[in-house]
Amino acid sequence: MKKFSLIILCSLLLFSCEKPQKHASKEENPFVVDVLLKTTPVKDQGHSNLCWIYAMLSTIETNHLMQGDSVNLSTDYVARKLFTQQAIENYLSRGKKRFNQRGMASMLIHIIQQDGAIPFDSYYSKDGVNYNNLCRKLAMAVKTAHSFADVQSKADAIMDEEIGYMPAPSVHMLGATYTPLEFAHSVCRENEYDSYTSFTHHPFGSRVVLETPDNLMNDSFLNLPIDSLMNLIVSRLQSGRAVCWEGDVSEPGFDAVNGVGEVPEKNVTQEMRQRQFESLKTTDDHCMSIVGIAHDKKGNRYFIMKNSWGTSNRFHGFIYLSYNYVKLKTIAIFA
Repeated sequence: MKKFSLIILCSLLLFSCEKPQKHASKEENPFVVDVLLKTTPVKDQGHSNLCWIYAMLSTIETNHLMQGDSVNLSTDYVARKLFTQQAIENYLSRGKKRFNQRGMASMLIHIIQQDGAIPFDSYYSKDGVNYNNLCRKLAMAVKTAHSFADVQSKADAIMDEEIGYMPAPSVHMLGATYTPLEFAHSVCRENEYDSYTSFTHHPFGSRVVLETPDNLMNDSFLNLPIDSLMNLIVSRLQSGRAVCWEGDVSEPGFDAVNGVGEVPEKNVTQEMRQRQFESLKTTDDHCMSIVGIAHDKKGNRYFIMKNSWGTSNRFHGFIYLSYNYVKLKTIAIFA
């Protein structure tokens, strides 16, 4: 198992969830929408690897919108809290613990349960944030720090400059005032979301720690047969609830700009999934929110994904992944 985990670790570090650069098709939409949940506006993660923040927050937002609540959450606030904690870790390790933008959607839950959340309009950079540059500046600054207070001061100064100054430590919503922590607990209760996966190197029906490098907090996942996992996704969507998806987007059939993801396999099996995972053909390199179901003219089912690469693609930021693509290339879901 150690060798298996090491191979996965080395391979997945090569992949990035940054958006590609292509030109979109101008053909008419070939899909018929069967289910489409309400969403907040599509956001743009830029050249960062923070897709897991965007996707999980988007899932939470949609689930509140479907309940009649108006919730739009700040990605930059969560990123700031993430890198503040990493600055302390970098300082304590004498630079050995590096700044890392990668993570899984379950990590977003941990962060907001500890540090809170605030509305998007309260804290966001109008010009976007170059998080690669921000992390480099933080790494350089921490080298000269001499205490926790000094680390915090230097980190705050850099993030004030790169992202913007933090708003007042209170959230005003619907006539009530919350702390960021109270607000986070109101939009995402503890244990409200569970994590699921589907691989045969662990027994089905058990909770397992998924061996992907992005699972930095060693979160556990309920391991289900793939057909059960797919039925879970469909049932959640049909009941008006979004699902957060983590999986592989490095396939030739994944075309984000033209808004489609397909695989040539017509009969995806559990064994096929496992072979592709163990041979590193399926890697954990992107995270999106599943917000709908559609079908093409032949009746083939697709899932509608809300992405975080801006709105310049064919479907204004949304991507249609075929049922078989999701069945074959899913690493984990959060529902």
